[in-house]
Amino acid sequence: MTLTTRLLNKAARIILIGAPGVGKGTQTERLLSRFPELASISSGDLLRENVRKKSPLGLKAETAMQAGNLVPDSLILELISSEFKSKGWLSTSPDSSISSNASFILDGFPRTAAQASSLETLVPINFVVQLVTPPAIILSRIASRWIHEPSGRVYNIDFNAPQVPGKDDVTGEPLTQREDDSIETWKQRLHKFEETSRALLEHYERKGCLWRVEGNTSDEISPQLFAEIERRFC
Repeated sequence: MTLTTRLLNKAARIILIGAPGVGKGTQTERLLSRFPELASISSGDLLRENVRKKSPLGLKAETAMQAGNLVPDSLILELISSEFKSKGWLSTSPDSSISSNASFILDGFPRTAAQASSLETLVPINFVVQLVTPPAIILSRIASRWIHEPSGRVYNIDFNAPQVPGKDDVTGEPLTQREDDSIETWKQRLHKFEETSRALLEHYERKGCLWRVEGNTSDEISPQLFAEIERRFC
């Protein structure tokens, strides 16, 4: 879809919440193209990058993971805080507050209401989007998705089919489905998401910043999402 850019008049601090496979990544890419001031902050990417670089925070995280433990919320917050400081959004003083021009989409954190409360000690989130697509539609989409594993090329037999069924367009090698794309795996992930997200959504609803958008495809959802961001922040 062709996107024209729009400038934000107010800082937008955005979280997208939705079931696995709902299209959060697609919406993030489109928002970054539409609103150039937005940055994407992924807690998972920050974690992997710091572990790879063996930064002090990365070494702490690696120690926790090697012990078979989850990385503590406090450490994830430190990673996010460090990233904000590197972008000039937070000063290094103990009582620093977030810069008024910091606009971002935060991915991967928070996933629970407790994490959301912890995050508020660092930065106030002002727009939380609940992306809703019927589970049957997502299941159909996942069942139709095939990848060429060596290159990462993704095909969908409904709207981006390979030229030869089951073969990669470039190499002719066989396409496969990711283990995560199995119906059973997706149902397990959906169940876990529903368990943890209910309280998270209620938390942001109480804060008055939750907005719900529904559609069967990303192309249905994007125009509604753009219009709401423009109404609130442009």
